[in-house]
Amino acid sequence: MSFARDARIVARELARYYRESRAGSKPVIDQRPLAGLVGELRLAELAAQGGLTGRRLRRFTRDYLERTTRLHHPAYLAHQVAVPHPSGSLGSLVDGFTNNAMAIYEMGPAAAAIEFFVINWLLEKVDWQPAPYPGAAGAAAGGHGGGVLTHGGSLANLTALIAARSRLAPEVWEKGNPVDLAILAPEASHYSVARAAGILGLGSRALYKLPTDERGVVQPDRLPGVWDRLAGDGRRAVALVANACSTALGLYDPLEEIADFCAAHGVWFHVDGAHGAGALLSGELRHLLRGVRRADSLVWDLHKLARAPTVCAAVLVREAGTLDRAFQQEASYLFHEKEQPGFDFIHRTVECTKAGLGLRFFAVLAALGERGLAAYVEGVFQATREAYEHIAVQPEFECAAPPQSNILCFRLKAEDERQMVLRARILAEGDFYLSTAAHGGKRWLRLVFMNPDTGLAEVKRLLTRLRAG
Repeated sequence: MSFARDARIVARELARYYRESRAGSKPVIDQRPLAGLVGELRLAELAAQGGLTGRRLRRFTRDYLERTTRLHHPAYLAHQVAVPHPSGSLGSLVDGFTNNAMAIYEMGPAAAAIEFFVINWLLEKVDWQPAPYPGAAGAAAGGHGGGVLTHGGSLANLTALIAARSRLAPEVWEKGNPVDLAILAPEASHYSVARAAGILGLGSRALYKLPTDERGVVQPDRLPGVWDRLAGDGRRAVALVANACSTALGLYDPLEEIADFCAAHGVWFHVDGAHGAGALLSGELRHLLRGVRRADSLVWDLHKLARAPTVCAAVLVREAGTLDRAFQQEASYLFHEKEQPGFDFIHRTVECTKAGLGLRFFAVLAALGERGLAAYVEGVFQATREAYEHIAVQPEFECAAPPQSNILCFRLKAEDERQMVLRARILAEGDFYLSTAAHGGKRWLRLVFMNPDTGLAEVKRLLTRLRAG
C-alpha cells in the first residue's frame, strides 16, 4: 500500500467536496435510509474483500462524501458544531496517524506540550494566571490556573463538577456520596449538567432550579430564595452553574452578579461556556462574560466557536489544585515515581487514553492567528444580529428574543405543528439545514450561524421558502 498515493487521493476528493460545499452546488443535507446507505457504500463487500486503496479508495471516499451533511455549505444553520478550518482537519490527520495517547507525557511529548500551551493560552483569555512550565520556579507552589482538554463539553462539565464535589466532600472516593449534596442550575442549562448529576450518583432530585426571567436568564436578586430552600432541605451545594451562553436561545447569564452571590455563600461557581466562551476572543464581545474571572471553573468547547474539528473541549479552573485533587486513582503501571521532563494530564481527567486534542485547535489558531479567530467570532455574531433585525420586522414571523450570540430562534406566526412540518419539508429538500428549540411553551425554528460564508442572503432565501410552505 502506498500511503502517500492514497493520501493524495483522499486530499483531492476532500478539496473537491470543500469547493462544492462552499459554492452551495450540492444539498446541505441528504438523509437517506440507513439500510440503503450500507448498500450504496458497499460496506459488506469491502469488509469481506479488503483492498480499500487506489481506485477503490477514490470511489469509496467520493461515495461517502456525497452522503455527508455539508457543514461548509452556506445554508448550514442547524447546530453548534464548528465549520472546521481546513488546518484543524490536518491537525486531526496528524494526531490520528501518530496516535500518541498523550495523557501520559512519555506517550506524546509534542501533543502534551501543545495541550499545556493551549490551556495556558485559554487561561489568559479568562484573565486567570497561567501555569508555569514543569521544572520552572514556582511550578509546584500553586496560585495559578490549570485545565485539561477532554472529548466534548459533556465530559468537561462532568469533570468540573467532580472537582467541585471533591472540594466539598473529599471523602467521597472512599465512603461514597453524602446524602445532602445538591447542584444549583437554571432550567436552560445543557442536558449534560443533569446527566452529570445522575452519573455522580446525586440524582435528579438533587438539582435545584435557579430562578430565571422569561428568556431563561438567571435573576441574581432571586437567588437567596433558592438558597433558603436548599438550606431548609438540609442540603449543601456542590456548585452553582451559570450559562455563557444558553443552548437554546444563546443568552448569557449575569456572571458578575452571580459571582457576588457565590462568594458570599462560599459555593463553587461553574460557568458552562461550552459555546459562548468564544466571545472572550474578541475585545468588543468579551463583556458578555463580565465576571467570568471570578468563577471557579469554566468549560469552553473549541469545536464550536473556535473552528476546531470535533471534539476538543477545555475544562479550566482558577486554582489548578482543585482539578489536581478531583480524582483519586491507583494503577501501578501508570502512577509511580519516575523521571518527569514534562506533565501528565491523566490525573485531571476521566479518560486514560486521550487523543492529542490540542493539535486540532492549535492548527486553526496558528493558521488564522488570534486576530483572525476573533474576526470570525465577531462576524458570525454580527450576521446573527443582522438576521434578527431583518426577521423581526417581517409581519408573518416572530423572534423569541434579541440575540446575544450567534444563535437566533424565530418562528412563523402559526401553531407548533406548523414549525415542525416546515422544518421536515426543508430538510427533505436539502436546500437548508436548521434546528428547533422549545422555549416559553412554544416550538421555535433555530438558526446557528457557524459558517463564515453564511449571511443575510441565505436568511432571505430561507424566509421565502418558509412563506411558500
